[in-house]
Amino acid sequence: MILRTFAPMKQVRPKKNLGQHFLTDLNIAKRIADTVDEPFDSLPVLEVGPGMGVMTQFLVEKPRPLKVVEIDRESVAYLSEKFSWSSPQIISADFLRMDLREVFGGQQFVLTGNYPYDISSQIFFKMLDNKDLIPCCTGMIQHEVAVRMASQPGNKQYGILSVLIQAWYHVEYLFTVEPSVFNPPPKVQSAVIRMTRNEVTDLGCDEQLFRRVVKTVFNQRRKMLRVSLRQLLPDTSQLSTLNSQLSTLNSQLSTLHSQLSTRRSLLDPPPRTTLHPRVRGADKPRGCCAGRGLGQNKSANVATVVFLHLF
Repeated sequence: MILRTFAPMKQVRPKKNLGQHFLTDLNIAKRIADTVDEPFDSLPVLEVGPGMGVMTQFLVEKPRPLKVVEIDRESVAYLSEKFSWSSPQIISADFLRMDLREVFGGQQFVLTGNYPYDISSQIFFKMLDNKDLIPCCTGMIQHEVAVRMASQPGNKQYGILSVLIQAWYHVEYLFTVEPSVFNPPPKVQSAVIRMTRNEVTDLGCDEQLFRRVVKTVFNQRRKMLRVSLRQLLPDTSQLSTLNSQLSTLNSQLSTLHSQLSTRRSLLDPPPRTTLHPRVRGADKPRGCCAGRGLGQNKSANVATVVFLHLF
């Protein structure tokens, strides 16, 4: 059976300050609601920003606990009347300020929703802070943000969200949604995504430092790395040492290239470069933070991340 678009109820007025764009197409609402079924079809569901309940009406039919959190009091009153006959618990609160461990008594749950464009990144950072509680997150966001989140290294859209989310989640871009199915229509396209926890349980480095390095580097793409990372290395002599070592290595590579160009039969081995002690502190095998170990020394971690990922 094909579900048809319905006229938005006048009881709730979309509020610009809350970034509300009410979905009016039931077919799309059902498709989004159905994204919570894989791969955790028995976990409770928390819907963020249900508005007038266009997705909620399909979520409530699923045989699993459902709670919705809504910051707009007008929407809360509307939902309370519309779903008075059914089971969803309506929480009148700001999702970004909630203690998610209290939602289902510390039990894991699936997060979903038609997320407001202006706070979608904040929602996903909160998801990362509670990744042990949220093995799956689905929903609709701005198309541009969805593309960035799903982008791979080497892509122009690859950035902060790509690195931080993909360190812990597999990201699937599911489908695109046109502006015409919203009230009021947004000025950009939307997209539906699904994020599922990967097998990573430990980055092998300080997670907060990892975030700081990623944010610092990608927020200052045009600056040289030693300039961008200066604020993360309080001892400026470390940066000077690293810069000197890089210059030495570059000089050695240039010498080798020159020797190869002249086709000399014997190549003089390059002089051994002694790394700065703070860099040598990385006592675990080299590798990507997501899945391979780094040293416990924070400064060494920074240097390792710089050498292995950025230079």
